Amino acid sequence: MRRTFDDARRWSRLGTELVLEAAADLDDDAFAAPSALPGWSRAHVAAHVAANAEALSNLVHWAATGEPTPMYASPGERAAGIERGRALPAARLVARLRDSAGALEQGMAALGEEQWRARVVTAQGRTVPATEVPWLRSREVCVHAVDLANGVSFADLPPDFLTALCDDVVAKRAALPGPAVLLRAPEAGAAWELPGDGASALVAGELHDIAAYLTGRDAGPLTADGTPAPTLGAWL
Repeated sequence: MRRTFDDARRWSRLGTELVLEAAADLDDDAFAAPSALPGWSRAHVAAHVAANAEALSNLVHWAATGEPTPMYASPGERAAGIERGRALPAARLVARLRDSAGALEQGMAALGEEQWRARVVTAQGRTVPATEVPWLRSREVCVHAVDLANGVSFADLPPDFLTALCDDVVAKRAALPGPAVLLRAPEAGAAWELPGDGASALVAGELHDIAAYLTGRDAGPLTADGTPAPTLGAWL
């Protein structure tokens, strides 16, 4: 695993800064414009990021007190919360982004060593130590800063984060049906393999291009024989 707890804390703060910078100058019309995610406006993305901070704060509370507090009451309530959030005026949506991120950071800063080892349950039903919370947050804010489609790209994200992101996505995709792909980022000295159906396609490129491809944000660089990279399904 090419990441540490301290790495994840650093990336979480950086990603939060990028999200807030990308959202700061958006007015109501700009928030209503499409994001980089099909079917979602920028306001949907911002509302989701704010709701994620609030949900992860529930896990921090769980770790701090021992009181089980799930991230979301239900999948339906999670979706309804995003819809309510995306309807907020721009100023209130940005304030919610900022306040929810600040509350999460404050909660994490208050956890002691034993509390960080407490077991909590993610929205996907995985039981993990609370030390996973910063990684869950960094993944959300860094990727969705790009999805806001307002000046942030995968090339702006730290190479060590991108490497950790690719590790994470490949581990999840390995358990899902899909095409077999060999991925190479020569300049970063990194490589991954997706097991799957058929002969493996070789896809090589810049690290940020590989990360965008793996997360479904880009069609990907061409394969070694010049054909389009295989289409990948959802990973979360």
